[in-house]
Amino acid sequence: MPQYRTLLTAVDGGVATITLHRPGRRNAFGDGMGGELADALTRFGTDDDIRVIVLTGTPPAFCAGADLAAGDQTFSAPGAGFSAAGLAVPAWTLSKPVIAAVNGHAIGLGLTLALQCDIRFFAADARYGVVQVRRGVVGDAYSHWVLPRLVGIANAAEILLTGATFDGHRAVALGLGSRALPAGEVLPAAWEVAADIAANTAPMSVAASKRLLWDSFDLTREQVGERETEIHLALMGHDDAAEGVRAQVAGRSPRWTGAPVDPTR
Repeated sequence: MPQYRTLLTAVDGGVATITLHRPGRRNAFGDGMGGELADALTRFGTDDDIRVIVLTGTPPAFCAGADLAAGDQTFSAPGAGFSAAGLAVPAWTLSKPVIAAVNGHAIGLGLTLALQCDIRFFAADARYGVVQVRRGVVGDAYSHWVLPRLVGIANAAEILLTGATFDGHRAVALGLGSRALPAGEVLPAAWEVAADIAANTAPMSVAASKRLLWDSFDLTREQVGERETEIHLALMGHDDAAEGVRAQVAGRSPRWTGAPVDPTR
């Protein structure tokens, strides 16, 4: 695996962990972190031996958002080629689940990056918020597309238009994540779910389901039904559809042979 300046990476049992690692800056998004994170996501996303990716931060923060080291030039001098997308490779574009283990404060871009993941666990006592309107800019990383679909227009408006911060319990109550846990339990919980997915779910099935979940935001009910039928027919033509039943009847772990890709794409 490559060595990164701003990230730590590790692989165990089909689970890749990417750790945002700028502890002196509370893992603020800077010093090339965007390019490095896109590279790491691409590498793990195209490695068929990796079934799940966990994204976390070096304690005590997940990501403090944009690095403000440039002072008042942070947002007023964006530079050539600026994009508000955050990453060239959003987590939702990968064919395998990405779990955000938000183990500490996630502010601004730190939170909107986590919102691009499929599953999110939050540290209960940390602070979260899309605070950009309090910095003279607006929420980024597709937050105006993701948030209304995750939490509804009213809650999205409260988050984006006030720029207020809230704790992990409020984040889960709003629908931003699945669980609020003590900070020290967030990453172990994410690893537990990741290991279960890696061991027990069919790679092709998960890839197809993830793709349809995200695509469904822009599809009609009828189109979703058509896609489900198309995916079922493709999966039923692969041995994994028989293997899942064989393993269940035999009371053993499944031995999947399909790759983590949507068979209809």
